[in-house]
Amino acid sequence: QELVELECQEWASKKIDIKYEVRNNRKGYKAGALKKGMEHVYAQQCEFVAIFDADFQPESDFLLKTIPFLVHNPKIALVQTRWKFVNYDACLMTRIQKMSLDYHFKVEQESGSFMHAFFGFNGTAGVWRVSAINESGGWKDRTTVEDMDLAVRVKSELPSTFKAYRHQQHRWTCGGINMEEMAPFIQLFVCTEGHCSHPHILVLLRCHSIICHGS
Repeated sequence: QELVELECQEWASKKIDIKYEVRNNRKGYKAGALKKGMEHVYAQQCEFVAIFDADFQPESDFLLKTIPFLVHNPKIALVQTRWKFVNYDACLMTRIQKMSLDYHFKVEQESGSFMHAFFGFNGTAGVWRVSAINESGGWKDRTTVEDMDLAVRVKSELPSTFKAYRHQQHRWTCGGINMEEMAPFIQLFVCTEGHCSHPHILVLLRCHSIICHGS
């Protein structure tokens, strides 16, 4: 947080219109933070909003590559970019995760976009049209998977330990199940079962099981 604050102060000293905001609570977690952020007057005056998790490092030309899609086609609500990972070769676990996520972006999402089919937001590394968020009812803090609830490359980090990976997958999966309980008429097998039963994930879990029992 201190580094981000210093960076914002530096840009502000150059007469750049930039704001640094911190909530005094964690209500709603990420979805709550997004909801609170959009309530600011200066945010409501914006036409587009770019969203990044703390562990993402967008390139300097990110907006130059993404905003034109929204400007030249008013029917587009979201531009979702692909991810690349700075630590994908750290260990077997990160390499398998990269294979799984590359399949999601290169096959599932590209084919969905090409066929104009259902297209979900991945929660980060994307640019939203603010009017589309408002028309959809805004961010809801009822779930930990706000990207699914609202339903170019950038760098990120993969969980490099099984504990961190298990925590991530638990949040993604349970968040989807939680949504299904709140809205049972929605078929949420799209992402939830993908994380549970993707072949690469099963291999990863099996390898970990062997290592644990072997040791």
